[in-house]
Amino acid sequence: MTASRKLLLAALAVALIQIAILSWMIVGRAMILRNGHEVLLEVQPVDPRDLLRGDYVRLGYNISNLPASLFGEAGMTVEPQALADGLVVFVRLRAGDDGIWRPVSAAYGAPPAAAAQAGEVDMRGVAGYWPGPTARRISVAYGIERFYLPEGEGRPIEDGMRERAFRMKVAVADDGTAQIKAFYDGDTLIYSEPLY
Repeated sequence: MTASRKLLLAALAVALIQIAILSWMIVGRAMILRNGHEVLLEVQPVDPRDLLRGDYVRLGYNISNLPASLFGEAGMTVEPQALADGLVVFVRLRAGDDGIWRPVSAAYGAPPAAAAQAGEVDMRGVAGYWPGPTARRISVAYGIERFYLPEGEGRPIEDGMRERAFRMKVAVADDGTAQIKAFYDGDTLIYSEPLY
């Protein structure tokens, strides 16, 4: 086998591996969107621009800043430094009468000990510490805090969020991974994520 043929076969193998990895990432995300549990969250604006990627809305949710007591005894004993280093947490959500999902319990490292009941979903995130004026709070990032928009649309949406309710439909996989599925201005659909 000649050297140029070996080089061609090696390049082909590398290309196939890259294609397989990209396909795996796309299919994994699409499977969450297709088969994940849907939850509807209230949206809270934070910031509107990324100089490299364009307009976006940085989001907080009604499940982003939790009382430490939601974690049970562990919430009151975990050191702030451990939270600053980013602990994995699972937040159990349940839909309210208005359709908005709210936290009912949380745990560090693994889903809460009691099995999730029908109509409950465990969402995976990373915890941080926010000292509150009256009680300890745990901030949680779920990987769905940025929503990119076409050029020029970030500021109007951010301004709208200060005036009326926006909501995000999120798909949650069985392992707790979340993906943005749809973005709503009240009941009006602004954006729906395609599967591919």
